[in-house]
Amino acid sequence: QSFGSASSGQQQLFGLCRVIMRKRKIIVLDEATANVDLETDKSVQELIRKEFSNCTVLTIAHRLETIMNSDRIIVMDKGTIAEIGTPQELLAKDGMFAQLVKTSDFGQ
Repeated sequence: QSFGSASSGQQQLFGLCRVIMRKRKIIVLDEATANVDLETDKSVQELIRKEFSNCTVLTIAHRLETIMNSDRIIVMDKGTIAEIGTPQELLAKDGMFAQLVKTSDFGQ
């Protein structure tokens, strides 16, 4: 749907508002905050946790900050599942996910 002269980040936020208003039990968020700054992303993630606390939320993201509070993470590599676990489990495993965290500027 077109939102006129709204920026791509604003369009993503409008889309999220529509999802909140629909009250679904299963939500798919595909790069839902890719075009907003990190501060806005953090606020949106808090809103998602609050508004969708009784829902299944499937988040597709490249930004680590977006997924670090997820219940479970699935790491994909070349179209296949490389790892599955909680963020803490994956960090302790020191596999692909842990390497992504180490080589990123996460938490900086």
